[in-house]
Parts: sequence; C-alpha cells; structure tokens
Amino acid sequence: MKQLIFFLFLSCGSLVAQKSDQQINWLSWEELEEALTENPKKTLVFFPADWCAYCKKIDRVVFTKPEVIAKVNRDFYAVRMNAETTDTITFDGKVFTNPLAKTQRNAVHQLAALLGSREDREFSLPVTLIFDKQFNVKRRIFEYYTSSELLKYLNQ
Repeated sequence: MKQLIFFLFLSCGSLVAQKSDQQINWLSWEELEEALTENPKKTLVFFPADWCAYCKKIDRVVFTKPEVIAKVNRDFYAVRMNAETTDTITFDGKVFTNPLAKTQRNAVHQLAALLGSREDREFSLPVTLIFDKQFNVKRRIFEYYTSSELLKYLNQ
C-alpha cells in the first residue's frame, strides 16, 4: 500500500512539473531588453486588460495550445503587459508610466499606447504585436484570433 501511495505521489509530481513547462515564457520589458542585446530574436507582445473578454479568451484558448506554446517559446521572446498597469517601465533608455491612471478610468499605459495605437482610432483591445529580430513591427493585430491564425502570423 505504501508503494502505491508513493507511486501516485511521484506520478502527480511529474504531472505538475510537465504542466508548468506547458506555458509561454513571458518576460518583463527589462528582461526583454537584456535578452535582445544578448541574442536578437523575434518578439511577441500581448497587451490585455482585466476587463477585456477577448483578451481573456486569447489567454485561455490560444496561449494554452501546445503548438502555440512550442512555437512562441522556441522562436520568440514574449512579453505580456496589462495595458492599464501603473508600473513604471524603463525600456530602450526611456521611462514609461501611466500618468492618467490617477484621474481616468481604464487609462492606457504610455508604452501600450505608443506601440498599440492606430492612426485615427481610439486605443482598443486586444492588441498583439509581432516584431522582427531588429525589433521592427512586423504585424499588428487588433482583434481576437484563433491559435491557427496566430501560428500563421508567427510563421510569416
């Protein structure tokens, strides 16, 4: 009986370990900057917000697919940043904040607004950006997408 319990304990432990490997390796902006300096690589940036239903669906449905996780972790650096965060972020020698957060509901962080805005349109979520190895914007996605659609974008 003790052997059975011990076996189950080990099995559950290995399942938990496997499960934790099955996620995208999200970096902070500071980690991204360091990684790009050491080893340039394509980058995926995802800007969600707590209230955004499509953002939550992308997190739940798209970013949990093994093929998406494998592709992103193998070929990309990935950054996930709440578009409304109040954190101060230093990237590329510049400091970005969210000064409107004190006076405005759902205020967009400066970095999210800079990278995720479109001409003649209000900032809207979800926003996903794909950068090349030189950190030039390759694709900007402003709508929900499936895992197969994301894989197509990542393979271009």
